[in-house]
Amino acid sequence: MRASFEQIMERGMVVRMPIILDKVSHIYGEDTRMPVKALNNISLVIPDGQFIGIIGHTGSGKSTLVQHLNGLMKATSGNIYFNGEDIDADDFNKKNLRSKVGLVFQYPEHQLFETDVFTDVCFGPKNLGLSKKETELRAYEALKLVGLDDEYFYQSPFDLSGGQKRRVAIAGVLAMKPQMLVLDEPTAGLDPKGRDEILDQISKLKQETGMTVILVSHSMDDVAKYVDRIIVMNKGSVLYDDEPREVFRHYAKLEEIGLAAPQVIYIMKDLQKHGYDVSDNVTTIQEAKEEIKRYFRKG
Repeated sequence: MRASFEQIMERGMVVRMPIILDKVSHIYGEDTRMPVKALNNISLVIPDGQFIGIIGHTGSGKSTLVQHLNGLMKATSGNIYFNGEDIDADDFNKKNLRSKVGLVFQYPEHQLFETDVFTDVCFGPKNLGLSKKETELRAYEALKLVGLDDEYFYQSPFDLSGGQKRRVAIAGVLAMKPQMLVLDEPTAGLDPKGRDEILDQISKLKQETGMTVILVSHSMDDVAKYVDRIIVMNKGSVLYDDEPREVFRHYAKLEEIGLAAPQVIYIMKDLQKHGYDVSDNVTTIQEAKEEIKRYFRKG
């Protein structure tokens, strides 16, 4: 398991830590007769450059958690630090935080409003007070990063496909040049082809920029393919926080909370039941393919 906030402080560990959550809780309707505890004593360290998947069933606290990362929601208790500064301190610049921690909501195309794609993507950097030249340069770079062809730049965003709209919305956040990109269910409502295109583009973006990417999803198969760390949320708490391979060892517990392991793990287990000496310690289709090839080579 990963080092806790306290362990890092005690050991004096040297690690780049853009965001630290220290015993963070959030209660909806705290002063009402029916308060709901959405987050319960969450402590996490999110260093630079990781690709993190946050998984959990509906109501587990995933979206509430990520909306704390850029100060959109305020913790009921506990502290959140960005590059060593408490984001709830009176003198902390939350506008700067939101330009560094870019949050893309579920169905982000609902946020598109300008007459053409390029103008829409210019909106964020323009509001940072940048020059027209710098604003347009950032918009162009962001649109190329998400893989949108030039021919769409001056079309109405409302004439694009669902996947293209999603790319434009993500480009609008990237144009702010964030240090961290947080995507809350970025493939919601897309068909399988559109889903794969978006996730492949996000993975490519992560490789090209080296930025931290946090992907909120309910699909174990999606996160297994792309991320190098999984945080499993359950009833407002962190159930697991580890590498995908280690998290999926607990597939029975995941099933208990309404989740499941990637399909390839169940396939490998079925092969074992039928007498095939293969390992189920795989997380992706490619790994399963190599393991089956290894079995037949050995045989």
